[in-house]
Amino acid sequence: MDVDATENPKLHVLFFPFMGHGHMIPMVDMTKLFAMRGVKTTIVTTPLNVPFISTTIERSKNSGFDIHLKVLNFPCVEAGLPEGCENLDSVPSSQGVNLDMIAKFFKAADLFQQPFEQLIQECKPDCLIVDMFFTWASDIANKYDIPRLMFNGSSFLSLCISDSVNVYEPQKKVKSGSEPFVFPNVPGDIKSTRDQMAVIYTQNEDDKLTRSVKKWREAELKSYGFIVNSFYELEAAYVDHYRNVLGRKAWHVGPVSLCNRAIEDKVDRGKKPSVDEQKCLNWLDSKQPKSVVYICFGSAVDFNAAQLTEIAFAIEATGQHFIWVVKKEKSNNEEDWLPEGFEERTEGKGLIIRGWAPQVLILDHEAVGAFVTHCGWNSTLECVSAGLPMVTWPVFAEQFYNEKLVTQVLKIGVGVGTKKWVEVVGDFVKRDAIEKAVKEIMVGEKAVEMRSRAKAIGEMAKRAVEEGGSSFRDLNDLIQQLSSRRR
Repeated sequence: MDVDATENPKLHVLFFPFMGHGHMIPMVDMTKLFAMRGVKTTIVTTPLNVPFISTTIERSKNSGFDIHLKVLNFPCVEAGLPEGCENLDSVPSSQGVNLDMIAKFFKAADLFQQPFEQLIQECKPDCLIVDMFFTWASDIANKYDIPRLMFNGSSFLSLCISDSVNVYEPQKKVKSGSEPFVFPNVPGDIKSTRDQMAVIYTQNEDDKLTRSVKKWREAELKSYGFIVNSFYELEAAYVDHYRNVLGRKAWHVGPVSLCNRAIEDKVDRGKKPSVDEQKCLNWLDSKQPKSVVYICFGSAVDFNAAQLTEIAFAIEATGQHFIWVVKKEKSNNEEDWLPEGFEERTEGKGLIIRGWAPQVLILDHEAVGAFVTHCGWNSTLECVSAGLPMVTWPVFAEQFYNEKLVTQVLKIGVGVGTKKWVEVVGDFVKRDAIEKAVKEIMVGEKAVEMRSRAKAIGEMAKRAVEEGGSSFRDLNDLIQQLSSRRR
């Protein structure tokens, strides 16, 4: 049940997501969640990112919610970026990741400080929910005595591990990148290696990326707390550890994707899909329940042709029905990475979507039986919410931590065996390992057990956001605290 705005003073919360789809999508959902509780909400973005969120905002507005959109110009040229480069997806790169361009993109984000402060003076919000990459936001919030909540789009487990790494630096106490260690002061004896960690934790003290980590840490300590897209039942030990042992303030309000119940709401998250949703649904309707493997690696991962070829051979060898989302588009009706005759041999059995897919819509369909994923937190949580097991294929960021939650803690996933953190292009995986993992998640007694566990967790996820559920209560508690502080 939504809280009527007339029952509470009109609280105004302003949201500012980082300009990347993995950051924007959950924060748009969060903006809607607050608005559904009678809170006035405003979300900030840049001109070229408006089309990715405007349809959702307008639909919410038309439903009677007090939700608004503000636009700040993105300082591309001032930061040395090409004109129109306003989203991480549009950062130029030839092969893999262009670290120089990424650095310029973050420099542009730092240049938002002055225009954002002017916006604060104009809007006079009661609370800021701002992405962790805008480290300067905590100083602005403190200047105007406004609580600033941080959002970094990851799990409580990731937050606990980040604290462990910052305090104890276990990665510096091993002799090689492949030598395993346990994260100190983290429940569950979670193991990792230096090779699986972000380069920001393996550089020297004077490195720019290392200095960035320190800035994020300082901003975290200055903030009012964290808002997390998760739910208590999913990672109770890590919620309790973060709050009670580390003494940090945090609220879990997820899975935020579950606020999208209508088909059009699921379709309009992020970019416009590259496939007609009805065509996609019709294809899924023709399949048996739990018979389709959904394969997608998010908006940032960009495998090379050789890796895509291995995936294609592996999928065909499994004999499973599949939907496969690839970033690479056809050129002159040819794809040199696709094995000759692949699409003819898999006709009717497979659907390749080139570009952007309506992921939540697909995962929620009864024909889908498992998800091959890069373990980005949004994808992981959307899969959990759908009650599905996963084949885990982490690439970079905090994805190796998410894999450990899925495979070691929840036991609803099988890994393909990636050993190294490799920005964007990933650690190369051979077809036999892919085939083995997919078969293990789809066929046999172990698959049945994982599917049963995943289904039970999916039901917990749905209960968490319903009235009286753990995330429902946490969001209510946060709104009440902010309202009391405002009064």
